[in-house]
Amino acid sequence: METGERGRGRRTWHDRLVRHRVIAALLAGAAVLAALGAALIVLPGMVVDHDLAGASVAAQERLKAVNDVRTTLLQAVGGMVVLFGAYATWRQLRVSQDGLRATQEGYVTDRFSTAVDQLGSDKLETRIGGLHALWRIAEHSARDREAVISIQAAYLRTHLPWPPRGPEASAADAPINEVAPLEIRAADAQVALTGLGVLLLQPREQTWINLSVTDLRRADCDGLWLHEVNLDRSCMEAAGLYHANLTQASLVSVNLRHADLKTAILRRARCVLADLRGARLVETDLSDADFTEADLREANLRKAGASGAVFHRADLRLADLRGADLSTAVLRQARLTGAVASENTRWPTGFDHAAAGVVVAADPGPEPPPLLQPSGITTQHPPLRSMP
Repeated sequence: METGERGRGRRTWHDRLVRHRVIAALLAGAAVLAALGAALIVLPGMVVDHDLAGASVAAQERLKAVNDVRTTLLQAVGGMVVLFGAYATWRQLRVSQDGLRATQEGYVTDRFSTAVDQLGSDKLETRIGGLHALWRIAEHSARDREAVISIQAAYLRTHLPWPPRGPEASAADAPINEVAPLEIRAADAQVALTGLGVLLLQPREQTWINLSVTDLRRADCDGLWLHEVNLDRSCMEAAGLYHANLTQASLVSVNLRHADLKTAILRRARCVLADLRGARLVETDLSDADFTEADLREANLRKAGASGAVFHRADLRLADLRGADLSTAVLRQARLTGAVASENTRWPTGFDHAAAGVVVAADPGPEPPPLLQPSGITTQHPPLRSMP
């Protein structure tokens, strides 16, 4: 009973306060109207008398002058009313926009939470739906883009560790031709990787994305933007990286055997100790990349642009260097026995490729269009001669 009485008392007090405010507003409006009416009646005559300064004029002329002043005052008041109305409309629009923005942010937050919850589902299709939802949120909400990118990277690291764990994962020593493409063996991880490579095209505050020690064998990365991504010690054997952008990526000790990197961009990439045996680097941009102590045996570097690239102590035996631009590359202590070059291969000034064991062969001519070639992630690769 006491609670009900207090509730009724508060409602009565609130109703009384509202009535008092309404009455005060009405009285204030009436006072303003009265003052305005008095001003329109009295003020024009005072203005005219002041301007006449005691001069004698006909009553009709004085009345006309008073009406002119009254008309001017009414126009001024009307203009003020219009301005006030415009200001009130603008304020209402701002309030409406703020409310709409708050509603949209709340909606995005709900969608974000739902999508994150879906990532923990036991059902593959639910996880894929959650990843697509996060991808869409990141495309439309710049504020959430960094969080989505971090979630996608963490999803890949936790679901695809290297070496692989779990009974369903392909063994680390399984022949690459027996490993299914990533889009088949882990379709959700392929969606996360694709979304990550697309979102990284957008401006972002975070500089480095961590995908190190990840199992990306036969992953489809064609055309993806992987600028400044840390892939150290990951396994990307037979991955499809056609026309991918790996500018300034960190690829230290990464396994890229048989990877398809045709026309990819590896400018200033750090490929120290990387395993690129049998990799396809045709027409690839290797400018200023660091391949110190990298294993490039049997790699295909036809027509690759390697200006400023460092191949210090790199193993290039049996590599195809026909048409490659190595004119400003660092080949100090590089092993080139059995590597194939052509008359179009450009060497550093003073470098004796014959003494290094390079074999000169005919130039292969134009490269075939990519549409006429099999996908890198489904190609069956012959055994490497350089494998132990």
